[in-house]
Amino acid sequence: MKKQRIFPGVVLIGFGLYFLLQQANIESLKPFFTWPTLLLILGLAFLIQAYIGRDYDAILPGVVLAGFGLHFLIVHRLAIWPDHIGIFILIISLGFLLRHLKTGNGLFQGMLFLLLAVMLLFYDKIFSSLGEFGKSVSYIWNFWPILFILIGFYFLISKKR
Repeated sequence: MKKQRIFPGVVLIGFGLYFLLQQANIESLKPFFTWPTLLLILGLAFLIQAYIGRDYDAILPGVVLAGFGLHFLIVHRLAIWPDHIGIFILIISLGFLLRHLKTGNGLFQGMLFLLLAVMLLFYDKIFSSLGEFGKSVSYIWNFWPILFILIGFYFLISKKR
């Protein structure tokens, strides 16, 4: 019974602190009173539920929500942080891989998303280093979304063994 109270307890404490600090009108904290902070709080609540409550299926939504919230909080404040779709896919990959460590499920999805994130984040460097071969591969690269659609349909249609 105690473990079922972890998530709502953390959410209420987090939101309560958020609104209390907002009412305190502390000038240095004003940039953090935005919706990404609320995403971060929800993500942290899922992660605390996952690790303290041993509800390991909550790892994936926890990493995704906390990661997206953190990304939106720091993307324009930290010059080295990339503002790229690959970051979102990398965060999702991290969620699958962390869940795999505790449940044994999600390794394939995590590695697939990790490969896609690396390819998206380093697309220019990868294909420019391949020279002339990179130009022909770059043309084929334009059709990778079709491959993902086909793999997605395969997962939807195939039956679990």
